[in-house]
Amino acid sequence: MLGIFRVYKTYSIAMNALFSIVFLLSAAVLFFLSPENFLAVLIDGASKSAALCFSLIATYAVWLGLMNVWKDSGVTRAVSRVLRPLARKLFKTDDTQALDAVCMNASVNLLGVSGAATAYGIKAANLLNQSSDAEYDSCMLFVLNATSLQLLPTSIIGVRTALGSASPADIVLPTLIATLFSTLLGVVLVRLLIPPKRATVATLRWEMSKTKGAGI
Repeated sequence: MLGIFRVYKTYSIAMNALFSIVFLLSAAVLFFLSPENFLAVLIDGASKSAALCFSLIATYAVWLGLMNVWKDSGVTRAVSRVLRPLARKLFKTDDTQALDAVCMNASVNLLGVSGAATAYGIKAANLLNQSSDAEYDSCMLFVLNATSLQLLPTSIIGVRTALGSASPADIVLPTLIATLFSTLLGVVLVRLLIPPKRATVATLRWEMSKTKGAGI
């Protein structure tokens, strides 16, 4: 698990450095070619970015509020129970708490509200890191979040709405097809490259003792 986080941290640093270089080069070219428009373009870009962020706040507020209503009414728990058999097959664990966190993370991602899924993803990662096959479980969780199957890409729809798209929801079907393919491919590759350990008597006893220790 620590190895995955190191790779992710290295990737984040590399991407930040790349975007910084692109910005500096673009700013330098604009400054030398059109210095009179340099400051105006920067201010206009910052204003549009701020407006887009405020418009996305409304989208996230609606869906996060709806998620809280679903949580209090027991809908999310019901969805978690529906997804649990599939999660158990993918992650090869009987830890109920870990499976619940995975299912909650997946259900929020299905709605395209990736920011709301972060808390459940962190909880699932911490619990799966304690499983008997932590390397496989952690990689599977990472891949599922990276590919992120989405039934309703609410974040992208919100961005398209804020930018004045005439049909902001026409990406629903293409997004579903693309993310379904990427998720299936990611799961297959994880199973091939990092095959799960075969369940043994000792592993089953370890899982059962861990579950009983958690009071489940």
